[in-house]
Amino acid sequence: MDHGFLSEADLDPTELASIVDRTTAAETVPLATDIVSGVPVYDGARVDAAVPGSPEYRELLTEWATVLADGPGCLAVRGAYADTTVLDEAAEQFFAIIAEERAAGAGGGDHFAKVGANDRIWNSHEKLAVRAPEIFTRYYANATIAAAATAWLGPHYQLTAQVNVVNPGGDAQNPHRDYHLGFYLPEQTFDFPLHVHRMSAMLTLQGAVAHSDMPIESGPTKILPWSQHYSPGFAIAKRPEFDAVFEERFVQVELDKGDALFFTPALLHAAGQNRTADVVRMANLMQISSAFGRAMEWRDTDAMCLAVYPHLAASGLDELDRSRVVAAVAEGYAFPTSLDLDPPIGGLAPESQADILRRALAERWDVDAFARALDERNRRRPQEG
Repeated sequence: MDHGFLSEADLDPTELASIVDRTTAAETVPLATDIVSGVPVYDGARVDAAVPGSPEYRELLTEWATVLADGPGCLAVRGAYADTTVLDEAAEQFFAIIAEERAAGAGGGDHFAKVGANDRIWNSHEKLAVRAPEIFTRYYANATIAAAATAWLGPHYQLTAQVNVVNPGGDAQNPHRDYHLGFYLPEQTFDFPLHVHRMSAMLTLQGAVAHSDMPIESGPTKILPWSQHYSPGFAIAKRPEFDAVFEERFVQVELDKGDALFFTPALLHAAGQNRTADVVRMANLMQISSAFGRAMEWRDTDAMCLAVYPHLAASGLDELDRSRVVAAVAEGYAFPTSLDLDPPIGGLAPESQADILRRALAERWDVDAFARALDERNRRRPQEG
């Protein structure tokens, strides 16, 4: 099926198993220096030497895009940071942030792991830039990150990042896909047509920079090569029969400090269990987004919602017609937001403006109460306030 909508009847773990039971042929990745457990591995020195815009650079980026879209869906780069000094300096800042957030009773939780299994810094990208701009400048003057982002998304990409620290004894995550559709509950993904499932994977690139050596026993990311080709993959999170396929077939690539791993967000993956007694495994996880995920015009949706709300509440429209007005006037998507200030409650995403409008209508709030709720949402989202 190429179009239309998925349903429970389309979910088949044997199909997933048949899709991922394949190998990565060396002739399909001629620029790779190695293939480890089906994952092509590239030399960071070669990336550093390639001149952007040159035929050699375009050839490398074309191969990477083919690997991500049509191949195993993942690739590693050895020595993405030839000089790891800047990683140590950044890690020092990250550990200080973790300590400060713990002391303040804050700190990020993990959507896909048990509470307390790890430490998470939401928006490590902005926090490092504001806290240590000189370190940030050297950190992101990195050829590998730019090449991978450009290969998948083209220019003008948007960088975000979250630091994840899996402490000794930290449990593994559940296998999952990532942003955008990966942040919806599995049953919600059935509301999106199949071509949107495919598009979701094209809007983001996942990356991880190793800030420490990551031997297998420390739990580097568990990945399932080729799993991005399973069309219903955004709907299978936390289903035991699919988790079993993942656990039987996942691979891990041992990383050294300064190595990087990139994969399409449609690839099933999970942080591994840290079985060591003394390795504190730190990675800076990047979600690099397409510049095209934006509306053409800016709208003051707060003003629109407040203007329309009393008329909508008194309109007498049935629930279906009312939902169409909500979709036209309110922001239905929860992101971008500050996950420090606006954490998900009861799901993977915080409440959207449209969620608040629907709740106000259902509970018959007056206009002042609705306005206060919008103001409170804006205080949790300083970039919109």
